[in-house]
Amino acid sequence: MTPFKQLYVFVDESKFSEAEEELAKAGLRVLPTGSTTKNLQACNFCKGHEEAGLSFALRLDEAISGMEVPVPIKIGYAGCALGTSEPLTKDISVVKMRDVYDLYVGGDVKGIKAKLAKLFMSGIREERVIPIILEIIDYYRTHAKGKEKFTKYIDRINLKEVING
Repeated sequence: MTPFKQLYVFVDESKFSEAEEELAKAGLRVLPTGSTTKNLQACNFCKGHEEAGLSFALRLDEAISGMEVPVPIKIGYAGCALGTSEPLTKDISVVKMRDVYDLYVGGDVKGIKAKLAKLFMSGIREERVIPIILEIIDYYRTHAKGKEKFTKYIDRINLKEVING
């Protein structure tokens, strides 16, 4: 198990389909490796799964995990402002604030030029969060310069002009 709550399984290529089927039977998803959106990194839901939005976090994870992108993107979720999942350290993050959500972009904690994500939109209704994130990712996939990191891309463009939230 990795620090990002991922399980890496190594199998012969000839047995991949069989292994994927067995993992699915056990309730696990198989996601592609490489330059993709990584599975959602969420908090431990200390305020309870209903209050913190576990069902929404699961839907968000299903919607965003495994999308091909120029450079891997980490997406975070916190069920409240305590942010135990360290949402501001991720490329894109969602923080539940009572009945609405705040969206942060541009976090990057690698290297000596680490920075926290900045508030991009606040007070978003639940039904708008996933479409907005998918729009951000799609625009990044289309307009990134080669292997441009998401944080550098965010600094280069004016995302508010692009996304009509």
